[in-house]
Amino acid sequence: MKKSIYAVVGAAVIALGAAAFFSGGAAAAPASTFVLLDGSRHSTEDLKGKVTLVNFWATSCVTCVAEMPKVIATYDQYKGQGFETLAVAMSYDPPAYVVNYAETRKLPFKVAIDNTGAVAKAWGDVQLTPTSYLVDKQGRIVKRYVGEPDFAELHSLIEKLLAA
Repeated sequence: MKKSIYAVVGAAVIALGAAAFFSGGAAAAPASTFVLLDGSRHSTEDLKGKVTLVNFWATSCVTCVAEMPKVIATYDQYKGQGFETLAVAMSYDPPAYVVNYAETRKLPFKVAIDNTGAVAKAWGDVQLTPTSYLVDKQGRIVKRYVGEPDFAELHSLIEKLLAA
């Protein structure tokens, strides 16, 4: 009797794991409103139809500043193929610093300031920067990166999602 219960439970666990694996295990990106530097607003819904890198960062974050040229290069490489980048500055980052950084570095993608911290909270209570999420065309989070991503692996995944 016990063996058959274990077998049924084991089969159920395997089936759930397989379902999560084959569906990609991707969860919908949380409903959020991003306030861009120009004052315009974009929502999670606006991400649909493109593969998007949502990058939580801060001007005071050494790793964020170090990875930014690679984030720019990634955006430049794939922007013509349906790829978008949205850089979300953390709530503790002074807005004047964010604006100055974006202007002096000529960031070519959308930059938002999470003044209240609500966006970081919605996206899994992001506290460590950089934290990035790769979102597919259907608005599902495919991959989360804490720290600088392996850009070769990121590019491979972007190419796969753009082709889908």
